Amino acid sequence: MNANMKRKSFGIEAIDRLLDGGLTPGALTVIAGATGVGKTQLGLRWAHRGLVEDGRAGLICDLTSRGDSQNHSAYAESQFGWKIAEFEATDRLESDRVWELNGALGECFRPFAKAARRVTRGDLDPEAWDAWRSDTARVSRSAAAFFYANFVRGSRRVVFDGVEPTSRFGDSIQFDFFEYLYHHIIRQEHDWAAREVFRERYRENEPRVMASAYDHSDVSCLYLYTSPEVMLDDLIAKPLGDGDVFSNANTVILMGRTRDGGGLGRSLVVVKHRGSACSDEIVPYRIGSSGIEPV
Repeated sequence: MNANMKRKSFGIEAIDRLLDGGLTPGALTVIAGATGVGKTQLGLRWAHRGLVEDGRAGLICDLTSRGDSQNHSAYAESQFGWKIAEFEATDRLESDRVWELNGALGECFRPFAKAARRVTRGDLDPEAWDAWRSDTARVSRSAAAFFYANFVRGSRRVVFDGVEPTSRFGDSIQFDFFEYLYHHIIRQEHDWAAREVFRERYRENEPRVMASAYDHSDVSCLYLYTSPEVMLDDLIAKPLGDGDVFSNANTVILMGRTRDGGGLGRSLVVVKHRGSACSDEIVPYRIGSSGIEPV
């Protein structure tokens, strides 16, 4: 981590303490837990914190493919008074929108909002799988423009949400789409990301690209993964696989249910925080009117 870059905190003292101040700039963090455990609320809290620390809110990429959403707008407005604007893809070349610096761009992008399909190879016949891949290629340029244009404007936090569980990450359309964006846009130096956006029109846009340079190593990424395991003990016991998003992540945070007397509670723990001080403490929390609240 560049010594001049500050960690990307959640603004929740008990959680930031576990992480030696927050998430590492320029790195990938995975938060894993079952549906309803509070991953989205925690991800939104981190994205909203960008207003304080980065001068601009983080970005939400909702990979939900069932035709519904993760209720980001409702959560953000009720918990933080943050009115998230949605990025609307258009028929015109997306690269034209990058330089509309005074226009409303939006912080949330839902590339598969109208798909209403399953996302793993095992759920699809070969024809449906090929159709999915064609759709992914079609929306990838809009997604690249969405991220690049927001990085130019100062956003430095990215949250991927709506990821469904799968036994093999390589068999998921959602993960395939994430991998493309992460390696070709988020982790690329600004001019190489611009090449992916503008492609054959890069040379005509190069002066503005160089005048709008940003440091890609200050962009942090949060990947919210829905696990089949519900109990925190089961998540902790599960080994990190080779080559999957967990083994490649700099930081892994697990959120799950715990037994609390005669009922169930919720707790989180950091099981990986590469190159940083890391606490082994298990932090109980509840989901209140302001989102995640350590108890």
